[in-house]
Amino acid sequence: MKLTMHLQKLLRLPANEASLSKHPSEQSRLSQRLIEAASCSVDQSLTLLESRREGLTNEEVEARRLIHGINEVAHEKPPSWATQMVHAFLNPFVAILIVLSLVSVFTDVIEAPTPEERSYKTIIVLVTMVMISSLLRFWQEFRSSQAAEKLKAMVRTTTAVMRKEQLRAQEMPISNLVPGDIIHLAAGDMIPADMRLLTSKDLFLSQAVLTGESMPVEKYDKLGGSGKKPTKNKAATNPLELDNICFMGTNVVSGAASGVVVTTGNDTYFGSMAKAMVGKRPLTSFDKGINKVSWVLIRFMFIMVPVVFIINGVTKHDWQQALLFAASVAVGLTPEMLPMIVTANLARGAMAMAKRKTIVKRLNAIQNFGAMDILCTDKTGTLTQDRIMLERHLDIHGHEDRQVLEFAYLNSFHQTGLKNLLDVAVLSYGQEHEMEHLQNTYRKIDEIPFDFVRRRMSVIVRPEGNKDLLVCKGAVEEILSLCSEVDINGSEKDGIIPFSDEMRTTVHQITKGLNKEGLRVLAIAYKWIDAKEGYTYNIADESKMVLAGYIAFLDPPKETARTAIAALESHGVTVKIITGDNEIVTKKICKEVGLPTEHIILGREVEAMSDDELAEAAERITIFAKMSPIQKSRVIRALQSRDHTVGYLGDGINDAAALRDADVGISVDTAVDIAKEAADIILLEKSLMVLEEGVMEGRRTFGNIIKYIKMTASSNFGNVFSILIASTFLPFLPMLSIHILIQNLLYDISQISIPWDRMDEEYLVKPRKWEAGGIARFMVFIGPISSVFDVTTFCLMWYVFGANTPAQQSLFQSGWFIEGLLSQTLIVHMIRTQKIPFFQSMPAPAVTILTAVIMVIGIAIPYVYGDALKLAPLPLSYFVWLFITLLTYCTLTQVVKKWYIRTFGQWL
Repeated sequence: MKLTMHLQKLLRLPANEASLSKHPSEQSRLSQRLIEAASCSVDQSLTLLESRREGLTNEEVEARRLIHGINEVAHEKPPSWATQMVHAFLNPFVAILIVLSLVSVFTDVIEAPTPEERSYKTIIVLVTMVMISSLLRFWQEFRSSQAAEKLKAMVRTTTAVMRKEQLRAQEMPISNLVPGDIIHLAAGDMIPADMRLLTSKDLFLSQAVLTGESMPVEKYDKLGGSGKKPTKNKAATNPLELDNICFMGTNVVSGAASGVVVTTGNDTYFGSMAKAMVGKRPLTSFDKGINKVSWVLIRFMFIMVPVVFIINGVTKHDWQQALLFAASVAVGLTPEMLPMIVTANLARGAMAMAKRKTIVKRLNAIQNFGAMDILCTDKTGTLTQDRIMLERHLDIHGHEDRQVLEFAYLNSFHQTGLKNLLDVAVLSYGQEHEMEHLQNTYRKIDEIPFDFVRRRMSVIVRPEGNKDLLVCKGAVEEILSLCSEVDINGSEKDGIIPFSDEMRTTVHQITKGLNKEGLRVLAIAYKWIDAKEGYTYNIADESKMVLAGYIAFLDPPKETARTAIAALESHGVTVKIITGDNEIVTKKICKEVGLPTEHIILGREVEAMSDDELAEAAERITIFAKMSPIQKSRVIRALQSRDHTVGYLGDGINDAAALRDADVGISVDTAVDIAKEAADIILLEKSLMVLEEGVMEGRRTFGNIIKYIKMTASSNFGNVFSILIASTFLPFLPMLSIHILIQNLLYDISQISIPWDRMDEEYLVKPRKWEAGGIARFMVFIGPISSVFDVTTFCLMWYVFGANTPAQQSLFQSGWFIEGLLSQTLIVHMIRTQKIPFFQSMPAPAVTILTAVIMVIGIAIPYVYGDALKLAPLPLSYFVWLFITLLTYCTLTQVVKKWYIRTFGQWL
């Protein structure tokens, strides 16, 4: 069931067209099975599926599971270790190294005709680099995929299933379902399999994931529908036209129902399409950013390497050696550790966020999380304690009234739909005030479920006698429009009078006064109806009712909300409230937590705005109240049109569309199924403080990735620039190809610890985005600094140590080998922070230790392996000059760094 949300975008064609082209025979078979179940009566459908209303036995379930398997559709399962191993070697940088290895073998064969004469040093180093980079990438990706699956398992989607051994429906994982299972549905549920309805009550489903249609469709349990429209079941050829079939992957917008499972897993309509679609994952902004950066580096390589080859060929008159040297330069320019560093950073970030009660469903969402500059969120449970308490139960004049509490208790107790926090508060308060006896006094007859258009729900109960009592609870405006009378004296008949305009004014004044106190108000209305056996109540019965009074709830602000909002604001994340609640309550809560409340936009105003007008208003307005689900999505898209990275935090049915449209959808583990499926990130605690910590971790992760890219790009550019300078005047190569390869290998190893490095607090204060142009600029401005000291080293070796003839080239090459490696390694510490390294910003211990070890190894190589690598030991006086060179290099880099920050506004 954990299908990637890209299916929604891919399935914008009518579903039957999108899938029939792939699997016509299978689709026909599945369609026929659904049509057969839809075209018979409820009892016949149960017989057809060998089921019963009380559910299957455990033995029947196990037997069917052996035949049909678990209820899962084809989805992006973690690949096997072998597949991941192959994938680790598939990236453009490894391909470049493999090509260069072949060039190396070719030149070795030309230089040494017999195998005994060939050293294969170059290809050994190249293969080592490929293996280290790819195997480390494999290990990181394998670990991260395993960890991600464990984290995803914490977010389970369940459904209410009736089994014969149970007294009532029990929540269980949807993977446990088999054909014939009896399912109970309520608002907010995701349909867990293809089902034939047995009962339904004002059931509306969103089928957008299959058809792309934004409007919900109504479903019925009877062959003839509910009499509102003729059924098309018997003539239907497209299963989506079946009005008593619910499809896996769709979700309940409103109403309640029960049904029998017809097909599960890949045999469902959704599953048959998913098999054809799995693997076609669209590129995220993170993927696009990495690709842009990679191609900047590759294009730079394609320009510089031919230049090096031509200059060395012309000046040294040895084109074969020039080719090998140019190939080595290409290796030096290849950031072969980039895929591994990126994967390691994302994996480490996901695990760090998990410790902070944040589950990352899609690793690449971490970058969007850190880049987010606007967070849109609902009010309830985010700014407030999500612990709603019933504070008052009042008659129409604002006086305490027990009858109003009784009506509210009956409504909340008997509804079978999604019991929200308001219902829980009513039931809890009712138990405290001895309302349980009402459960036996009144027998439930019917209900008219809640939906987001009516914003109310009704239950019909019957005491002893021949009268039914309809009790309706909902938003004040909607209830008042249905009332023609008011109850001013309890249940006495003479206490019911016409609902005059003067009385309406009084009611509005009382409810607005309650709102200003921060209370959320619902109205309670009722009517007595002559009992009719077999009659099904509907929306038309919600008319000419009697207004009984109001119930008022308090959801106090969280103590941490003001602090969390201030923290997010200080880190460049603007918080905006998008809520379906009314503007008075929302304004009261927002004022208490420190959000500006001068301007509020209501849903009806959003509806009247053009896209450009809304985009302009959305940037300056903080509070959006009385918003519908479609309006929430529209606000998010308007902000995105102004180049904002927008996050959305929501947990309800009406949040699903906004979660999908946001750059990063954030939900909680207690959210309804459809919200959790749409989200990229799941919070185990609905708190802005947890969210702020996650944002910081996202920025830290992205910062370390950018740090590596800029380090490598600038260092490589500096080396090539130095090679070009040296190649124009030296009578020999400034370094042999094997020296460049070893130097690059050691430098790459020193970068492995980067994912665990610290980031300066200054870097984390605002969102960051991919800037390929900024990386190219950084490379050109910072890279040549090292070239200045490479040239001073050339002069030092040439004039001071006399390494100015081909006979002394090993000494020259050793001097530059050590200086080049140490300056490259030191650049890690210079670039990792905009501050003075070690004094104002300390690296992580792993970074310090690894770079120190690499520097020691680099110094030791000419002494230990000098003969084998054609390097010469250096006199001790060289290291005095080396110390001065490196100290001056670090000082100049710091000066240029300050100038660069003043000029371009940022460092990393």
